[in-house]
Amino acid sequence: MTYLDIAEVAQRAGVPASTLRFYEEKGLIAPTGRRGLRRQYGPGVLERLALIALGRTAGFSLDEIAHMFAPDGPPRIDRRMLADKAEELDRRIRELGVLRDSLRHAAACPAPSHIECPTFRGLLDAAASGGVPAPRRRMPPGG
Repeated sequence: MTYLDIAEVAQRAGVPASTLRFYEEKGLIAPTGRRGLRRQYGPGVLERLALIALGRTAGFSLDEIAHMFAPDGPPRIDRRMLADKAEELDRRIRELGVLRDSLRHAAACPAPSHIECPTFRGLLDAAASGGVPAPRRRMPPGG
């Protein structure tokens, strides 16, 4: 079996070594040992990192992703959890579509000011009542 050192895994996965160490702390990946001072990983770590990246892109937290991994062996991906996340994404896409359309309208609105535009006022009212969700902050790769 060919082992990869931390630098090679970081390069192939496109993440900094600090992210790999963070994922280790979270129990998402595990080195197979060390070669000198450098961590060594089995080739399966790249697939695991791809699953983590896919999960993060879909909006899963690292804790949710951790529950998808068996200690040894293939991932245990809960199909209900996937369906629920897809529904959540559908809701967010609809919300973002309304927000996008409102912003486009406000950008081209002939009203003298945005505050005088009924569409923009509606957007403000929705934001004031919590109807327009704030954009989610993207966590840094290790976060």
